[in-house]
Amino acid sequence: MNDIISKLIIYGDLPEESILVRLADVCRQLKSDEFKKDELVTTVYKQVKKLLITATEYGFDKNLWHNYLTFLLITDENPFSITCEKVGANDGSVNYFAKNDFKEFKELFDYDFSDMEEKLSIDCFSILSNYKAIGKPELMYNKNVSEKVIALSEKLENAADENEFFEYITTFYKDYGVGMFGLNKAFRISSEKSGKVIFNAINNMDKVMLDDLIGYEIQKKKLIDNTEAFVEGKKANNVLLFGDSGTGKSTSIKAIVNEYYDRGLRMIEIYKHQFKDLSNVIAQIKNRNYRFIIYMDDLSFEEFETEYKFLKAVIEGGVETKPENILIYATSNRRHLIKETWNDRNDVEQDNGMHRSDTMEEKLSLVNRFGVTINYSKPSQKEYFNIAIQLARRAGIEISDEEICREANKWELSHGGISGRTAQQFVNYLLCQV
Repeated sequence: MNDIISKLIIYGDLPEESILVRLADVCRQLKSDEFKKDELVTTVYKQVKKLLITATEYGFDKNLWHNYLTFLLITDENPFSITCEKVGANDGSVNYFAKNDFKEFKELFDYDFSDMEEKLSIDCFSILSNYKAIGKPELMYNKNVSEKVIALSEKLENAADENEFFEYITTFYKDYGVGMFGLNKAFRISSEKSGKVIFNAINNMDKVMLDDLIGYEIQKKKLIDNTEAFVEGKKANNVLLFGDSGTGKSTSIKAIVNEYYDRGLRMIEIYKHQFKDLSNVIAQIKNRNYRFIIYMDDLSFEEFETEYKFLKAVIEGGVETKPENILIYATSNRRHLIKETWNDRNDVEQDNGMHRSDTMEEKLSLVNRFGVTINYSKPSQKEYFNIAIQLARRAGIEISDEEICREANKWELSHGGISGRTAQQFVNYLLCQV
């Protein structure tokens, strides 16, 4: 195995602690007549444990060794894979080196562990090659990744040669992309001390669709029209969804991502304290073959908070133009995002000589940088009852409309007032009573 991975060119930059490298080292030591059996068994079991952890996280099944190798191939972001993501497998000299690597990976797929098992008196790889995973709820693993890996793994294990292997891999890159952006819908960020931004996949994102949000048809239409233009590569605007809490603003954005994921839409959730990292985030995603929504939930600023200036510079007005594959979608309970005071409206010179109207204009200019603003207002009582009835029917609750309205009215009086969220909480309560 060590001889195989040493021949990798494009995909050869493997971490020393990766499962593949560690197992290759075990194979190398087994060629010696003086290998230490107990130590090697311990090393193998550690790698098997890592393999099982990865399989559990992503819901792999059947041949875990093949699943793991496939996962390596579709998450390796190198110049070849990223180019295939953008334009597919065009003719070029690089294909010679890629096929060389795929020939070696084909050998890894066909690798016979029986010699290792015999020398170390183990049988773990025989079990891993025909693994039966325990069924688990979808929220416990990334089903989207699991299905893609298993399907591609089965194609690769049956590939006749490196040319067929090449065809399967490059087609996958073109259809789905490469790395975490190709496999996942949504991300959060974290930053290291060095300043580098790390993207962390959100594996258990709510699967809500736009049809699940009852009412607000005009609002949804405006959001769909803007997003449709965006994913088609046309001009589109940043969007601010504002209005009463519990009316479906955040739900609408999550639904949009679910609706357009297959067309290359991805979401990156960023919190207010991370605005200083916005430039680094954009730098890492601006050349990828995806459309990114940078999502900011419950966006608002107090008088003393100045993070909004980072946001203004990124949206519009900085030296570098915002890339065409990035939009900002934000939700807020405030129409103007930044808290105003009566003093802001009193155009009297301040001690520093600045007009207070200038201060207010500075604050309001942030809202003006969102080309589309959508108002999600609190529903009327009639609309609230309609939402409660439809949610109850979808949940399979079989009581009369009149009783639902009567009980929903009692519920909202003691649970935060009229909103779609209150209606959903009421239906959840009814389900508990069944």
